[in-house]
Amino acid sequence: MFKKKALRINTYIGYGTNNRFRATGRALEDENVNFDLNQSTFKTLKNIYRQLESDEVRDTPIEIKLSSGKKFETHSDKEGYYNFEISSEGLEKLTDKEGWLPYVVSFKSDTLSKVISDQNIFPCHMLIPSADAEFGIISDIDDTILHTGVASLFKWRVIANTIFKNFDKRLPIEGTVHFYKKLRLGKNNRSINPFFYVSNSPWNLYDYLSAFFEKHLFPKGPILLRDFRTPFDKTPKPKIPHKQSEIINLLKMYTDMKFILIGDSGEKDADIYTKIAKEHPERILAIYLRNVNHRRKEKRIKKIIQSFDVAPILLVHTSDEAIKHAKQLGFIH
Repeated sequence: MFKKKALRINTYIGYGTNNRFRATGRALEDENVNFDLNQSTFKTLKNIYRQLESDEVRDTPIEIKLSSGKKFETHSDKEGYYNFEISSEGLEKLTDKEGWLPYVVSFKSDTLSKVISDQNIFPCHMLIPSADAEFGIISDIDDTILHTGVASLFKWRVIANTIFKNFDKRLPIEGTVHFYKKLRLGKNNRSINPFFYVSNSPWNLYDYLSAFFEKHLFPKGPILLRDFRTPFDKTPKPKIPHKQSEIINLLKMYTDMKFILIGDSGEKDADIYTKIAKEHPERILAIYLRNVNHRRKEKRIKKIIQSFDVAPILLVHTSDEAIKHAKQLGFIH
C-alpha cells in the first residue's frame, strides 16, 4: 500500500488594521518542496513541478489563533484555499515595532487523524501598518522588480525563467531594491510605510517569490497572487482583473491611506492603475511604470499617459528616474 502523504498548510502573509484583518492560505498534501541556495536545475524543475501539481485538501476545518489567544475558524474551499476576513479589536497591541502580528494556523482536531505528521502548527504573520505611515506602496512583480518576460512572444521567457532558474539565480531589476527602501522610509526617514505586492502569478509560486524577496532584501509585505487556472477549470473567470480587485481590497481596508502604484508597460498595469486613480482620485499619489522596451506597447502607454491628469504618472527606464521624481514630489528625502 502507498503511504499517505503528510498534510500541510501554506500560509500567506496577511494584512489588516487595528480592528480588522485578512489572512489567506491553502491546505495541501506536503510535497516536500524546498528552495535551497545553489541547487541544480533538475531540483528546481522538480520543485516547480511539485508546486504546480499540488494536491489540495478540500472542505477541511481550519483554525487561526492570534498571539492574544483568540481563535477563529473557517473551511478550505474545493481548491484547498481558506480566507479569513475577521473583525477583532486591539490588533495593534499585538504587533512588534515594525507592525507585524504573529499567528498560527492549524487543522482542527477532528481532522488530525488524517494528518500524517507530528506538526499541526503552521506559523505566519500579518501586517498592521502604523497609523503614522505616510503612504502605502502597491507594486507589481513581473517585469517591475523581477525580469520575467511577460511581453515576450507566447510568454516563453516567463516559462524559461521560472522553470529553469532557481530563485537565487534571478536578479532584481537594477535599482529597484534601493528605490523601494527609500519609499519604505519615506520623507520622515522611518521604516513604516507598508508594501503590498500584486501579481498575476499563481499562488503555487508563493514560496519561490518569497525566497527571492528575502534574498534580495526587498521591503517585506503581503504577496497577493491568484488561483492557477487550467484549460479545464469550470469555475467562472473573475469579472474584475486580479490586480484591480486586490488594489480595491486594499483601498477598502485602509480608508485613510494614500498609495503609490508601481508597475510596468508590459501588460495592463497602466490601464488598471489609471482606472483606479480615476475612480479614487484622492487616494493615488503617483503611478510609476517601468518601460519594458517594447516599441508597440510603449507607444500605447504613452497615449494613456498623455490623456491622464488625475495623478502624477511617469514611464521610467531606470529606478534613478523614479527616485528623482519621488524626491521632487516630496515622497522621499
